[in-house]
Amino acid sequence: MDVNAAVAAAAAIAGVCTGVIAMLAFRWSERDQKRPTRTSLHTDPVLPPGVDTVLSVLRSSAVVLDEADSVVKASSAAYALGLVRGGKLAVEPMLQMARDTRRDGEIRQVELDLPRRGTGRGEALAVSARVAPLGSRLVLLLVEDLTEARRIEAVRRDFVANVSHELKTPVGALSLLSEAVMDASDDPEAVERFAGRMQIEATRLTNLVQELIDLSRVQNDDPLEDAEPVRVDELVAEAIDRSRHQASHKQITMASGGTADLQIWGNRGQLAAALGNLVENAVNYSPARTRVGIAARRVAAPGGDLIEVAVTDQGIGISDKDKERIFERFYRVDPARSRATGGTGLGLAIVKHVAASHGGEVTVWSSEGQGSTFTLRLPEAAAHRDCGSGHGGGPDDGTTSPGDGTETAATTTYEPIPAPEVLP
Repeated sequence: MDVNAAVAAAAAIAGVCTGVIAMLAFRWSERDQKRPTRTSLHTDPVLPPGVDTVLSVLRSSAVVLDEADSVVKASSAAYALGLVRGGKLAVEPMLQMARDTRRDGEIRQVELDLPRRGTGRGEALAVSARVAPLGSRLVLLLVEDLTEARRIEAVRRDFVANVSHELKTPVGALSLLSEAVMDASDDPEAVERFAGRMQIEATRLTNLVQELIDLSRVQNDDPLEDAEPVRVDELVAEAIDRSRHQASHKQITMASGGTADLQIWGNRGQLAAALGNLVENAVNYSPARTRVGIAARRVAAPGGDLIEVAVTDQGIGISDKDKERIFERFYRVDPARSRATGGTGLGLAIVKHVAASHGGEVTVWSSEGQGSTFTLRLPEAAAHRDCGSGHGGGPDDGTTSPGDGTETAATTTYEPIPAPEVLP
């Protein structure tokens, strides 16, 4: 009897202890669940209904702060810009704006330049920050990245300034020359001399306006709308013919070669203009009695074969600092020579845009005093590649041209040459 009572008492005590332990564990679990975590910072239920959904579709970086300046909600873009770190707003001017808005309820906006994360360079990130109250306790911060917009605006400003400057030169020259012609009306020789200068300036002005039109067209038009298979041989022949007179005057030999029967898919006019600009530059920047080579070949690439057209000259070459800028509008390696030859500084910019719009690229290798090689790489016409039409004997085969294949060095020669080596 006493033994049974003792067992019953022990069982009762054990049951009470188990119940107490279970109750303590339940209370501890509830407290843990109420404790804020990193994840709960993004989904805290204090957000007004619908705000979470609205913030998720905004293009701007969004951050919601509570009365303790802790981040209640932050978009992934806010983390990418480095606005939020460790659950806190990391930009002090924005944090101060949020505190001021929380105090008086006024909407504030400011533009800031922030250091770019992950770069050792001193590049700044231009942003526009707008702070507004969200309910009674929260503050909403919206940040817009203005870096690209500012860059485009700077390019536009420079473009307008450069165009104004370039137009002013020939227009001013024409005005002065017309006055000189009027003053020299009694001197036929002077009138003839001034009229000749007026024709040169008028030609320069015409070329500048035309290249501005061409640049605008290649920037705005979709070349695939009027795309067709274009024979590279024909483009090379047109480019050589375009610079034939200038090459003859300087006794420059022009030679074409490489793989025959290659085709590019694209806008024929734009492709002809791009290659023509490269050949024309090679002739203009080459000394007299030198050689300019144009060669085409097919090169393998992961996304499909590319057609590579290289234009090599023996000119003055390009320095390393100039190579970084030669494709900018109106930039000239040798301004004096460009003006002497009527250059506008837009030719290579047009080449760059044509290559990009056709899914290709243009690169340059150059060494001062040794010449330059500009290489235009464009996708091969798929229909031509698939049909297996003839393409010569291989990348090292030369091509011959109409006629006997050779003209005098004072004009142009079409003797075959191997494709110029494109140096890294």
